[in-house]
Amino acid sequence: MNERCYDVVVIGAGTAGLKSYKAATARNADVAIVERGSGGSTCTRVGCMPSKLLIAAARMAHNARRAHDFGITVGDISVNPARLWARVRAERDRFVASVLEEYHAIPKDHVIHGTARFAGPDTIIVGDDRISAKRGIIIATGARPIIPSLLDPVRELVHTHETIFELNDLPVAMAVIGAGPLGLELAQAFARLGVEVTVLDEGNSIGGLKDPATNSVAIDALGDEMSIKLGVSVEALLTEDNRARLAWSDGEVVVDLVLAATGRPPAIQGLNLDATRLALDDHGMPLFDRSTHRCGDSNIFIVGDADAWRPVLHEAARAGGIAGDVAMGGTPPKMLPAFAVAFTEPNLSEVGVSFDSLPKDARIGEAEVRDNGRAVAGGETQGLVRLYADANGKLIGASIVAPDGEHLGHLASLAIDRGMNVAELADQRWYHPTIEELLQSAARDMLKEDE
Repeated sequence: MNERCYDVVVIGAGTAGLKSYKAATARNADVAIVERGSGGSTCTRVGCMPSKLLIAAARMAHNARRAHDFGITVGDISVNPARLWARVRAERDRFVASVLEEYHAIPKDHVIHGTARFAGPDTIIVGDDRISAKRGIIIATGARPIIPSLLDPVRELVHTHETIFELNDLPVAMAVIGAGPLGLELAQAFARLGVEVTVLDEGNSIGGLKDPATNSVAIDALGDEMSIKLGVSVEALLTEDNRARLAWSDGEVVVDLVLAATGRPPAIQGLNLDATRLALDDHGMPLFDRSTHRCGDSNIFIVGDADAWRPVLHEAARAGGIAGDVAMGGTPPKMLPAFAVAFTEPNLSEVGVSFDSLPKDARIGEAEVRDNGRAVAGGETQGLVRLYADANGKLIGASIVAPDGEHLGHLASLAIDRGMNVAELADQRWYHPTIEELLQSAARDMLKEDE
């Protein structure tokens, strides 16, 4: 067996892994990156970018259909599936190519192709190579979608986000199992493209929303475009005409296609984590420090979707950079507020401390989208913005359902990170008329308690 040694070894050449490599080499580390596939990020290949391309097409169709509300007459609206999917894949491939440029720029003698498994806390084996790391091994293996066993009877009709963008046509009817951000985004996009969509979930919330008030508003808003069935247990059966019948306690639906959007567990199988002697949780996941991404007091780090903490691209990139830097002696930056967005319309966003973790003396202010002049002008009046503050008025969180809510989420995240209080937020320069004024309105609503 060949013996090789580096300062840092990164397992996985996705977003987090590439950022780890870059951060460690910036500190003059000798770094190897192990990749068993072709490299590149989940986001560009099968995640956020192709989904946003599909959402953009769906928005075009939706806006064309509602043009008459603004006194504008358009002709018949039809969708050309071949052209639709051709654009999605062509633009997707351009995004992938740009990421792969970074991967292929890594010197060949620092790229190891194959599947890694641990042989000890500072050693991995890849094929015939035994590779040790003096400063750190960074796990950046990503995550993979799962197909729940309940769909076994109709598996030939089931897609995940890794296969859905390879369609050549549009189904007449489809079901989405899972009402999380990914499932909802794709469900609304397909519905706007003319597909009859049913969303099914065992839980009672959608899009990751924890606040019951914003969750209720979101369900009503998105329920106008698709059927949403929550709190249901589903049974699946293949029909004689090769369609999927999904039944629950008080209903059923027959569809041509099923999208499984029930989660993406970390791809850590086969790593032989037992050899690391790391402390693992009940799911076999290493326990790690969220500020450094270091596992215990070892020289092993876990980042990106592999750590199952904040599985989105910007968090993966940040975590990868932190781990690569810390492995070589760097100091981790301060932790930023949690921030998540579902790109449905209206957007759904959760920032900072969530509703179910608020202190008992937390203060809440809210603003209804229908009272915002810009929203009324654009004909998008469904939504609710809720701001959270501690007893002293310091901003700690937000739950947002609003058109362009992604921008409100960014502003709320920045305000929380900067330690702003409610009065300061209310007193910012808010241009009129803008959607951003909803944050001012919610802040002023909270301040009414002090009047």
